[in-house]
Amino acid sequence: MHTKSYNGIYEGSHNSHVAFPLGGIGAGNICLEGTGALSHFSLRNTPDIMNEPMVFSAISVKGKDGRIARVLEGQVPTWKIFSRGAEQFAGPGNGLSGKHYGLPRFESSSFQGRFPFGTVELRDPQIPVEATITGWSPFIPLNADDSSLPAAALEFTFANRTDEAVELVYSFNAAQFMAVPNADNHRVLRAESGRGFVLDQPAVDGKPWEQGAFSAFTDHPGARVDCAWFRGGWFDSLTMIWNDIEAGRSSEKAPFNEGRPGPGASIFVPLTLQPGERQTVRVMLSWFVPETNQSEGSADQASAQGDDQQAAKYHKPWYAGRYADQSAVSEYWFRHYDRLREESKRFTDTIYSATLPAEAAEAITANLSILKSPTVLRQTDGRLWAWEGCFDKGGSCHGTCTHVWNYAQAIPHLFPELERGIRNTEFGEGQDEQGHQNFRVPLPIRPAKHDFHAASDGQLGGIMKVYREWRIGGDSEWLLAIWPKVKQSLDYCIESWDPDRAGILTEPHHNTYDIEFWGPDGMCSSIYLGALKAASLMAQAAGEASETCETYDAMYRQGRAYLENELFNGEYFEQKIIWEGLRTASPLDAQSWTVNYSPEATELLQEEGPKYQYGKGCLSDGIIGAWLAEMCGLGDILNRDYVRSHLLSIHKYNLKHDLSAHANPQRPGYALGHEGGLLLCTWPRGGELALPFVYSNEVWTGIEYQVASHLLSLGCIEEGMEIVRVCRDRYDGQTRNPFDEYECGHWYARALASYGLLQGWSGIRYDAVDRTLYVSPNVSGDYSSFLCTAGGYGLAGIRDGVPFVTVKSGAIDIERIEMV
Repeated sequence: MHTKSYNGIYEGSHNSHVAFPLGGIGAGNICLEGTGALSHFSLRNTPDIMNEPMVFSAISVKGKDGRIARVLEGQVPTWKIFSRGAEQFAGPGNGLSGKHYGLPRFESSSFQGRFPFGTVELRDPQIPVEATITGWSPFIPLNADDSSLPAAALEFTFANRTDEAVELVYSFNAAQFMAVPNADNHRVLRAESGRGFVLDQPAVDGKPWEQGAFSAFTDHPGARVDCAWFRGGWFDSLTMIWNDIEAGRSSEKAPFNEGRPGPGASIFVPLTLQPGERQTVRVMLSWFVPETNQSEGSADQASAQGDDQQAAKYHKPWYAGRYADQSAVSEYWFRHYDRLREESKRFTDTIYSATLPAEAAEAITANLSILKSPTVLRQTDGRLWAWEGCFDKGGSCHGTCTHVWNYAQAIPHLFPELERGIRNTEFGEGQDEQGHQNFRVPLPIRPAKHDFHAASDGQLGGIMKVYREWRIGGDSEWLLAIWPKVKQSLDYCIESWDPDRAGILTEPHHNTYDIEFWGPDGMCSSIYLGALKAASLMAQAAGEASETCETYDAMYRQGRAYLENELFNGEYFEQKIIWEGLRTASPLDAQSWTVNYSPEATELLQEEGPKYQYGKGCLSDGIIGAWLAEMCGLGDILNRDYVRSHLLSIHKYNLKHDLSAHANPQRPGYALGHEGGLLLCTWPRGGELALPFVYSNEVWTGIEYQVASHLLSLGCIEEGMEIVRVCRDRYDGQTRNPFDEYECGHWYARALASYGLLQGWSGIRYDAVDRTLYVSPNVSGDYSSFLCTAGGYGLAGIRDGVPFVTVKSGAIDIERIEMV
């Protein structure tokens, strides 16, 4: 039986699904697979997960018995041989035409991730050198722009393990994959930086979004570049370039100036390794796709006029507003490579040197890959916009969805300016004059149309997160500027869902389960409590009249009493289903998404109430507001003992180590069979509804991390870590990609809740407003944890029984340390 080694090495069958994202925040990505292959090419500002063009590295080694050539990859994973989703003539039924899978490659491969670095080790008994591939792309906390560079690096290190000199030729080879179908104006050009090539596709027929360029170059002085692959039919180009590779030829060829466009290009680097010597070839990749035809969501057209309306029609990536063209990107990458690597490595060394348990460290760092994925976009004004996740071709659920991104905890700490931008969007373009927020903002970012429910959990969570951003950044001027919109938002929430001002949400309220809860529930009402408490504190800081602060505080206390006295059943918090006597007349008349009250559903309504509730269920999200309050620095918003009881009940009833006997008629692919997972809801005390909320039988990683980090913050270390282990055991490289936790799409944003494990386990939080480090140890003895503030990052913890902070980058202004 395989036992997973957290933060360990993926090898054998457990290296078949590893794909490690490389790229910039909002800039698209390429994945380095555990075998050394490159795949998931999503460079055109939209997800293209199955895109695996013919791009590969190879070596030709001169030996006593002639030359041996190998693609610098391990064996092709067996699942790819009869894979899905390919075009007619390139698919498995036609023998995978157009793939380079038939070329000889190394016998074995292994992979280890140290975000943002991923390392592939290649071994072959017939090859006298050991080969290592290190893939990385800039990731520097508090430096969003360098971390958004549309670039990636591949470092190939060769070690001579013999007692004789070894001659070899390394090559990087790429077909012209940037060419768009039916275009004949694409080009292969020489790179202007280093020695390499550019695969260029100019605009076609007035379609500016079809232009794009990909560059590969090296700084090795001995490199030679072939910009003129053989032009022919059938398999001629790959056959001829492999002939050159196999023979150890490294020809310099200029681009074609006439005739058909060139089909691809190669970089050759001849090397001689003395016995025991190691040499590294650095290949720098970058891309530039400055225009798109991408526009998502419903905008309020009345808000855009004339030229402004046309200018904002399509998304334009951030880097296109910063760099003039592909050459400018490549030049920046070339000149700053060493600095960007050093600063990225400093982050890696710091976060991996913390004493955090390995399973938690793996969950946190693996999910930072989401920020390297096409889930995230960044427009030219610097603001982030995101999908919920990525479908195989295209985004999943647009608009930086407020109730999904509620869970994400990494960006506010690592790139606080980007997170503040999301708040500015929510309370700006996302909110109308009445305070209604559209929980999905259009792309490009512009005023949203307001023709559906606000999301109660998303909109109320946004109020809590404004408080969080204020305390993380320490920018009181920003708070004062956004406060009027925050107050307007809260007033809308009160009027819409709590017209009696009882501190609970009673009217039907939309939420992350894509339905409306009818009557007060622990989940959304706990977020309401957190929003009321945060609003009271922010109102005071904004200089509001004392009556305003007192009103919010009184509602918070009244609502808290209701949850503790009416919804807590002695073990966990429930929902009280109410659908009659409300301002909303009837579920039959309410605006809902795919609820479909058929005659039989209407009959069920009379027996059980509205479809898609949870009632007496033990909901894993049942007091998420208390978790958000913990993450935001608001402290306890509910009785701490009740909260602990609820979380331990979730651990007891909802965590399953084997799901083979569990019935899930919904979406089983997230966890099934003999895998384990944390169910969204169970009914241990009875009362399960015939049609509970639509995802109740599923397992979502983001909610697993929400519960786990909340347990950790209450000192329930083993229970929290057990949930993390069960989750990460599913992402073992054999069945799923360890660097792609998915829900409704690949690299799903909710999984960024894993960053909350840092605060939950360490009990450490920095407040920039009062310049205080709060330390509430949840583990005994000395420990260290990664800490990132708006000014700098480093390690913090307990050493010899005394709190400490060691700054590794920037500065952290601490006036006092408070043990809690």
